[in-house]
Amino acid sequence: MRRYTCEMTQYATLRTWSFALVVIGVVSLILVGISAIIWAVEAEGFWPTLGVIFIGTPIALFLASWPIALGQMMRAVADIGDAVAGRGPVV
Repeated sequence: MRRYTCEMTQYATLRTWSFALVVIGVVSLILVGISAIIWAVEAEGFWPTLGVIFIGTPIALFLASWPIALGQMMRAVADIGDAVAGRGPVV
């Protein structure tokens, strides 16, 4: 029976938090999308509905995407740290 081992790097915790932030970001984008649809339906009148669709929704989606950006930044820092330490491939 062959046993496979995986070498842990000092950036494993950073990668774990990166993954958690990306998951939180995706869930928040989905929830904001649903909330924006409900908000647009509940708005009374033509112009308030257009304001929700063209102003409120993009701002809400932008703010909800911050965890994804932070997760990508953390993953990039971990990749750079591994490449500088000589443990990973330089892409």
